[in-house]
Amino acid sequence: MTLAFTLCSINYLAQARTLGDSLRRTNPHIRFIIGLVDRLDVAQVPPDMLPDFELLELHNIGISSLQEMCEHYNITELNTAVKPYFFRYFFERVPQVSNVIYFDPDIIVYQPLTELENLLQKHDFVLTPHLTTPIDDQLTPNELHHLNTGVYNLGFIALRKSPEALDFVKWWEEKLFDECKIDLCNGLFVDQNWVNFAPIFWNNIHVEKHPGWNAAYWNLHERRFSFKEGTHSVNNLPVVFFHYSGYDPAKPNVISKYQDRFTFEQRPDLVALFDFYRSELLQNHNAYYRQFSCFYIKPEPLYKYLRVREFLKKPFEKWLAKL
Repeated sequence: MTLAFTLCSINYLAQARTLGDSLRRTNPHIRFIIGLVDRLDVAQVPPDMLPDFELLELHNIGISSLQEMCEHYNITELNTAVKPYFFRYFFERVPQVSNVIYFDPDIIVYQPLTELENLLQKHDFVLTPHLTTPIDDQLTPNELHHLNTGVYNLGFIALRKSPEALDFVKWWEEKLFDECKIDLCNGLFVDQNWVNFAPIFWNNIHVEKHPGWNAAYWNLHERRFSFKEGTHSVNNLPVVFFHYSGYDPAKPNVISKYQDRFTFEQRPDLVALFDFYRSELLQNHNAYYRQFSCFYIKPEPLYKYLRVREFLKKPFEKWLAKL
């Protein structure tokens, strides 16, 4: 059995629902679970506003010292830090599972994942790089940014249930327990930079360069899109899944808040993809969910205080080296 999951807090449930809807249309045989990094009993979301997909709340997967993790992470960091813990939960607690796929909630799957499932019959890991060709400008993001944020985009990763994959997941858990921060000066960008080591430390890893896999703002320079007879294509190949990272339906004229390379005026080939995504988010109650704060995240002043306290606990020579 193939299982796909995403991770989000309540404020991103519109995105998670949209991802689930797309999997239901294109891959109905795949079991889909929303890993909820939040507490429904505290938020008191009305039953009619809950997604009709399986929900697995964070406190139910058995992370020891979960409270300690929450104290030193913001909402983005926490949602990425728990990723390997969910992988291990599915490997160990769902006996019939053979493949586990992670998708960020802001992804839409447009095609059957047949080729991915075929790859997982031969490989333990499947990853996608941020880009597959050089960038020759200094706009954002460029190659230097990806040196900071990771070679691979961890909005997608697929693992086959195997000793190698489980070994990787346990190692990844240890790293992300307290080193899943957005701290570029110290070489950290949530979960992504750690996976740069995966092809070195483990074998049987496939890096997929198909332009329709994990297409997103960071690789638009090498991909051109079209829409014909109900099918989205990229470089004359099907769009398998598109990653709408940084898109806000309240600002429909901005491709992503994280890039300044393209506008919709420059890239009219993107309009159909984003118009569809916006309509899906609005239909799935994006404005309603966005009002919720994550149960696990401390108010901003306290969060900053905890970061400073953590820094001051470091050995004096490390602190002095930063002056």
